[in-house]
Formats: sequence, structure tokens, C-alpha cells
Amino acid sequence: MRSSTFLAALLLQFLIQNVLAESIRAIYLFKDVMKSNTAALKTSGFNTLIMFGVGVIENGDIKYYSNTPGSKDVLIASKGTYVGGDALAQKVGSFKAGNGTGVNRLEISMNSNNVRNLMSKNDQNLLRNFQALKKAWSLDAVNNDDEKEYDAASTVAFAKMLGKLGYKYTIAPYTRTNIWSSVISQCNKGLKESERLLDRVYLQCYDGGVRNDPVSWQKSLGMKVVPLIWVTNDSKPGQGNSAAQSRSRFSGWHQRESLGGGGYWNDFDIEKMKSSYKQYGDVLTSVFK
Repeated sequence: MRSSTFLAALLLQFLIQNVLAESIRAIYLFKDVMKSNTAALKTSGFNTLIMFGVGVIENGDIKYYSNTPGSKDVLIASKGTYVGGDALAQKVGSFKAGNGTGVNRLEISMNSNNVRNLMSKNDQNLLRNFQALKKAWSLDAVNNDDEKEYDAASTVAFAKMLGKLGYKYTIAPYTRTNIWSSVISQCNKGLKESERLLDRVYLQCYDGGVRNDPVSWQKSLGMKVVPLIWVTNDSKPGQGNSAAQSRSRFSGWHQRESLGGGGYWNDFDIEKMKSSYKQYGDVLTSVFK
């Protein structure tokens, strides 16, 4: 009996270590999730989905902004209550549900509009709204796509507020390593690696960050990063990467130094250009094993 108990404990430890060590395979959801190919997103090798277009308005309420023709902006949390509707909640909740899904983490991505002002007021409406949204959508993390404010103090305060609600916090920088290094240091001060509040860095390696080197950023930030590549698109075709081109770039970086994983910007372009989720997903599962 003691032997079997010991073996069970070892197995549990092995499983935990492997889950924690799982490479990140992410994709940003720019398209309205009510219109995107949910089945393909769940079964093409991605384990992390990041919903783009969530934002905080002046009074601390939260909106999901439309980036898709025919869709409308939706108020999703107000006065501490989820108000986005059952259909949207069920759709978002379905990403991690079901035997066939490979998704085990769901994040929302937002900029820093209104955050500094609300945090200076210790706004409780903001806190209650994020609490309600986490419950309604079964969220794991909030992703900071700040490309304007760069205010470390309010960013850290906001991250710690979210941490008390059970969220993890992630960032998606393309420039200003000094600011992000400070944010990481303050968010994770005194925490073990497995307990980090700010536990992921999604590095933009396209558009303004096209010359970014993930290996250099890892050294500057003191933690692994997840480089993001823009898929084939007709918005800025020169910035786009086919699945084969993505494999070459990810492999080149990863061979120089082990990365946290890889990811793409974005699902809208994959569907618009009739590209293959499976081909892009296979790149991540083969490079980041």
C-alpha cells in the first residue's frame, strides 16, 4: 500500500511538472468570437486563446469591441454584473469545454485606456466588473496590450487588483523594455516562478516590433517570452507569414535559446485569407514540443 501511494505521488508530481512546463501555443482572436471558427480554434493545436478588443470605459464598465463587419460593440460588465448576454458567455465558455478541445487557457486583451484614472480612485466598480466577467467567461488572465500610456505604477496596481480576483496578468510589448522590466519586477517581487502574477510575455515581432529579437528580450526581461508572428494577410502583406515562413522564424529563434512558446496575430486574417488553422497550429506543436 505504501509503495502504491508513493508511486501515485511520483506520477502526480510528474504530471504537474509537465503541465507547468507545457510550451505556450497561442493565437489572438481579433474576429468577433460569435462569428469565428470555434471548432478549428479548439482542435488545431492551440492551448491559449487571447480575445482581443476588450476595453474599460470611463466609469469602470467593460466593453467587447467589434472588429468584424456586421458586429456591434457589446457592454459586457456594468455595476458589478455581467451583462453581455447568455449566447456570448456560452460561446466564450465553450473554448475550454468538451473532450476535443486543446485549449486550457483563455485571456482577454485590452489597452490601458482609463486604467490610470480609475486606479487612482481605487474604483470598486472596476474591481467588481472584472470579478463578474471572470466568473461569466471562466477567464484565466488579462493581457495588457498597452502601446500608449506606459505608466508602470497604475499598471502594477491594476495587475495586483486582478491577481486578488484570481487572474494572471500578461503583457504584449513591442518596445520600451525598461518599462516592462520594471512592471515585471514589481508584479512578481517575492514570488516563486510557479506563483508569478505576471507569468507570460507575448512579444510582438511584426509591424512596430518587426525587428524584435525574442532572445534579446528574454535576457533583458529575465523571463521567457512568446514571440508573436502575423499570419498571411491583405492589410499589410509584407508583414504576413505563411505557415512555412512561421516555422522557419520560430525554429531559428528557438534553436538559439529555448523560448516560452509561440503565437500568432490573428484568427481574422486566417479565415479571411482562407488559410489553414491546422497548418499554423502544427508549426507550434512541432517547434515547441
